[in-house]
Amino acid sequence: MKVEFVDSQRETHGVQPVLEALKQTPAQIAPSTYYAAKTRPESARVEGDRELALRIEQVHEDNYSVYGARKVWA
Repeated sequence: MKVEFVDSQRETHGVQPVLEALKQTPAQIAPSTYYAAKTRPESARVEGDRELALRIEQVHEDNYSVYGARKVWA
């Protein structure tokens, strides 16, 4: 979540100034942590969740977008 925030402010302010501003808050993040998170490959869980979300969306659309969570699960 912190990495996404820094990315959202990156265009306007740059990475280092945002990280510097966050130092005085409970949301501080070390530059090495930020850059490590950016270069780390996605976990298998994230990939699986993305595929599952696409399948759930497809089932919902195929059923005229009227089924709720219990019927989609079934």
